[in-house]
Amino acid sequence: MSEKFSLSRRHFLASTLMASVFAAALPSVAFAADKGEVIASVFGGDYGDILHRTVDEALMAPKGYEVIQDISSTEARQTKLRTEKMRSKSSFDVAVLADLDMYPMAKIGTLTELNETNVPRISAVIPALRKPYSVPQIYSYIAILYNPDKIKTPPTSYADLWKPEYKGHVGVSDKLHVATSAVAALVGGGSMSDFEPGHDKLMELREKQDVRILPSNEAIAAAFKSGDIWITLNYVSRAYSWSKAGLNIKRAVAKEGAIPIAFEMAVPKNAPNQDGGLAYLNAALDPSAQTGFAEQMGYLPTVTDANLPKELEEAIGLPAKDQDRLLRLDQDYLMEHQVDILNFWNRNFKG
Repeated sequence: MSEKFSLSRRHFLASTLMASVFAAALPSVAFAADKGEVIASVFGGDYGDILHRTVDEALMAPKGYEVIQDISSTEARQTKLRTEKMRSKSSFDVAVLADLDMYPMAKIGTLTELNETNVPRISAVIPALRKPYSVPQIYSYIAILYNPDKIKTPPTSYADLWKPEYKGHVGVSDKLHVATSAVAALVGGGSMSDFEPGHDKLMELREKQDVRILPSNEAIAAAFKSGDIWITLNYVSRAYSWSKAGLNIKRAVAKEGAIPIAFEMAVPKNAPNQDGGLAYLNAALDPSAQTGFAEQMGYLPTVTDANLPKELEEAIGLPAKDQDRLLRLDQDYLMEHQVDILNFWNRNFKG
């Protein structure tokens, strides 16, 4: 009987010890579970897949958040932000938009103000990309892309697209009418706040350079491959993807400065899980998430402490001296003049 009692007592003590260990772990598990869902309204495809791996699973899940991706278009996301503004709760916690599309949402007062207190990683963001209403998740920049077999001396200025020796071999994407109009303005003596001096330069591209206006970025790549065009304006992330696909293409940063495009994240003021949304923005600025997008899509990190492999840095990098002179588009000017810019492009330039 005493032997049975001894065995039972040892079993009881072991069970008690295990229960104590399990109980000690309970508070942290319960606390993590209480953080709940974070609904992120994002783009699909490769973007959504990379975001799921590098942020949702790698960084948010260990902190107790369940991230649900609400995949939709830019237009649908903006519509929801507008129409849900007066509701007690929005339908998502995080919105992803290109910088030019995010700005109007901030202007109508739908977005939470951000700072280094509620999103600590903002302290590491490149100063030229910081904004009070969103964080730049990834970015690329407009550069001169060219075929090194046809153009032996690397271009140095946006004005090089107007060189007579490139006549008939300059291409521009219809999808980049704002960026191309901005570059024409710079060459014509204008600025990011005045595109009108670029009108004559655009017409010169058409009438003197026989520019090829192609319907998409994919068409630009096809024209490079066929040799129909030798030089264009486009984002370095595109050049990276095209190079990986076997296209012989180089980039040159113009002396006038690089024009950035950033994809940004913001939290609606009435987000159902605002703390979770802010945590998501902070996680998206983590160096591991940033380098994941650089390696897979060729978009640059928006933070200063994400170190890229040397080969990747050489392919897509922007030196610090060029980061300091990024030419940000004047978003107030674009909001006021976007119809005029598009009309001139369609009616005059494209004809």
